[in-house]
Amino acid sequence: MLLMPTQISMYQEMSALSAQMVDAARANDWDRLVTLEHSVAILREALQRDDDNGSLSETERDIKTRLIQRILEDDAEVRRHTEPRMEQVRQFLGNAARKSRVERAYGAT
Repeated sequence: MLLMPTQISMYQEMSALSAQMVDAARANDWDRLVTLEHSVAILREALQRDDDNGSLSETERDIKTRLIQRILEDDAEVRRHTEPRMEQVRQFLGNAARKSRVERAYGAT
């Protein structure tokens, strides 16, 4: 018989993945970060479909709350590392677009 994962186990897995995302962001390992984020997104979608606090005990709700808080803290840490990189990418793309417009305007090849 196949057992379905519990909400708590899915939140625990998401928390473990978010901690790995922090490590990847700190190491500037963007490919690994994207892969981990994809895994988190799959769990998040599953939880959105089946997130029923009514089926949880008070202890489980407390565990869930702590896990969500940890996930949010990890998310903030990932953002601290990714936002500067994203700004560099925005500037690079903006400069490339400007250069392209100038080249088109002045016929440069």
